Amino acid sequence: MRVLITLALLLCSAVAGRAQSATEVEAVVTTDLGTFRFEFAPDKAPKHVEQFIARARQGYYNGSAFHRAVANGIIQGGDPLLKNPATPKAQWGSGGLNLLAPEFSDMKHERGVISSVGIPGRANSEGAQFFACVAPQPQLDGKFSAFGRVTEGIEVVEKISQTPVDAAGLIEKPVRILKITIEKKREQPFLNATVDELRKTVTLKTTLGIIKIKMEPAWAPNHARAFLMLIQTGWYNGTVFHRIAKDFVVQGGMPTGRSTGSNHFADRFVHPLQAEFRKDVKHEKGVVSMAHGEDPNSATTSFFLMLGPSTSLDGQFSAFGRIVEGLDVLDAFAKEEVDGETPKRRLEIVEAAID
Repeated sequence: MRVLITLALLLCSAVAGRAQSATEVEAVVTTDLGTFRFEFAPDKAPKHVEQFIARARQGYYNGSAFHRAVANGIIQGGDPLLKNPATPKAQWGSGGLNLLAPEFSDMKHERGVISSVGIPGRANSEGAQFFACVAPQPQLDGKFSAFGRVTEGIEVVEKISQTPVDAAGLIEKPVRILKITIEKKREQPFLNATVDELRKTVTLKTTLGIIKIKMEPAWAPNHARAFLMLIQTGWYNGTVFHRIAKDFVVQGGMPTGRSTGSNHFADRFVHPLQAEFRKDVKHEKGVVSMAHGEDPNSATTSFFLMLGPSTSLDGQFSAFGRIVEGLDVLDAFAKEEVDGETPKRRLEIVEAAID
C-alpha cells in the first residue's frame, strides 16, 4: 500500500513538474519548407500542452505532415496517418482525434496562435492534430482549444499556407513535418544585466566602413540594454540606413528592407521603450540616440547617429552611446547623395557585434 501511495505521489510530482516547465520550453517544428517555433500557454489549456509536449518528446509527430491550408489563413497538421504516404486522401485529417476534452479559454485565435483540432459540438473530440493561424480567426474563439503562440518563423507558417490545395482545401503535396522537438526557450540577452555589465563597445561594419560605439548605459540603461540585445542576436545585420539628413542625423535600424528578411527570432524581445530623457546629455556629433514617433514612449529599434550638434533633441530623445572610432566613416555618410533624405544607394549594417 505504501509503495502504491509513493508511486502515486511520484506521478503527481512528475505531472506538476511538466506543467511548470511548459513555460520554460517551446516546440520547434521542422518542416520541408522551413522551421518555426511556438511557446505554450499552460494556463489556458494545461492538458493540451501536457499532451503535446509528451507526444513531441516521444517522436509522435515526426514524419507526419500539414495536410490542410487556407491561403494566408490557417494550416492544419499532426495527423499520424500522414506518416504513411500511401494513406488515401479521403482519410487525411481523421487520425489522432477523440483523445481530449476541449479546454476553451479567453485566448483569441490571433495571428500565430496554435490551437487543437476537434469536431465542434462533439465531446472529447480533440487530440493530436493542431492548427496555426496565419491571420486572425475570430470565428474560432471559444470553439477550439488554443494552447500556444508562434515565437519565430511565422513567415514559414505563411509559406505553408500558400501551398497549392485542391477544392476541398487539402494540400496537393502535404508539407512534411520532419520532426517536432521540445527545447528550452531562447533567453533574452542582457535582460537582467546591471549598468556596469552594459558598458560595452559595439562595432558596426557598414557599407562605408567600421564605426565603433561606446555604450553609455548611465544615460539610458533600458535603451542601452535593448540596443545590445539587438546587436547580440544579429537583429541589425542587413538592415539599412534609410535616412541621411545633412548636418543633422544618419538614421537606421528598421526591419523593413533587411537583406536577410523582415522577420527575425529576436522580434519577440522587441517592445516599446519608456523614455529615458536627460537634458544634461547633449546631442552632439557622434552621439547615438534612439528614434521614436509622436509618443515619446514608442522607441523600439530605429536609432540615429548625430552628424552635428542639435540642442532641440536634448531632453527629447534617449541617447545611449557615442562613436569612439569611425567619425571619418560618419563623415562619409554625410557626403552620400540623397533624394530628399533617402540615400540614393543602399547603405547598410553588414554586421554588428559586441567587442
